Amino acid sequence: MTFDAGTDEALGGLAQRSGPARRTMSANSPLPILVLMHGEASSAGRIGQALQRRGHALDIRKPRFGCALPQTLENHAGVVVFGGPMSCNDPDDYLKREIGFAGVALREEKPFLGICLGAQMLAKHLGAAVGKHPAGKVEIGYHPIAATPEGRRLGAWPEMVFQWHREGFELPSACAKLAGGAVFENQAFSCGDRAIGLQFHPEITYGLVNRWTTVAKDWKDSDGAQAREAQLDGHLLNAKAVAAWFERLLDAWLGSSVTARA
Repeated sequence: MTFDAGTDEALGGLAQRSGPARRTMSANSPLPILVLMHGEASSAGRIGQALQRRGHALDIRKPRFGCALPQTLENHAGVVVFGGPMSCNDPDDYLKREIGFAGVALREEKPFLGICLGAQMLAKHLGAAVGKHPAGKVEIGYHPIAATPEGRRLGAWPEMVFQWHREGFELPSACAKLAGGAVFENQAFSCGDRAIGLQFHPEITYGLVNRWTTVAKDWKDSDGAQAREAQLDGHLLNAKAVAAWFERLLDAWLGSSVTARA
C-alpha cells in the first residue's frame, strides 16, 4: 500500500488544470503532461512545479473518481503516475485500466514516470511482483538509498529520500535497476529510454510532509515509520539535494537520455 494525502498547493503562481488538455498556447509550446492522481485533493508538488517551469501544462486526471484516460498520448509529452492509498493488487477496474495504460506509453515511446504506486503499476504491467515486505516492514519518512552503476550514469543521487509505502516491487525483466535500499531492495528502475519508476516521493514539499503526517491514519506504530518531527527535520536537511537531483533526472527523462540495458 502507498499513500498520497497531499492537498493542492500553490505552484509558484502556475495553475494546475484538471480534465482533458486544451492547447491554448502557441504551436511551438511543449505538449502538456498527463498526470494521474489517486486522492481527491492530491498535489503534484515539486514535480508539477518543475514541469510547468519547463513550459508544460498539467492535464490532471483521476480515474479513481471517474476521469477517462486518453486512447493515445499523441497530444501529450509524457505521463506521470503518482501514489495513492491503494495497492495495485486491488481488484478495482480503474487500477487495472491504469496498469494497462502504462503499455500505451511504452508502445508509443512516450516518457512515463511512476512515483511510488505509479512505479509499482509500471513494474506490475511488465510482469514483476508487487507486495508487502516479508517481515512486515514499511518505509515512512526519509530513508537512505544507493545508486547502482547504471543509476550513476545519470549523475549523483541523493543519499536520503522521502518514502511512504508498505509495498515494494521486484525488478522487471529487461529493465535496469537505478537505485536500491536496505529494506526494500528496488528503489528506482528504467525500462527502455522512456520509462522510469521511483519507489520514493521527489514531489514532496514541507507542506505535504506536514499534511501526510497529520492526516494519515495507522502509520505511527509501523516498523520503519519515523516520528512526525523526524520526518519534518529530515525534509529540512535533505529536500535541497533531492530537488537538485530531480531537476537533472527530469531533463534526462524529457530528453529521453535515460537508457536501460538488460
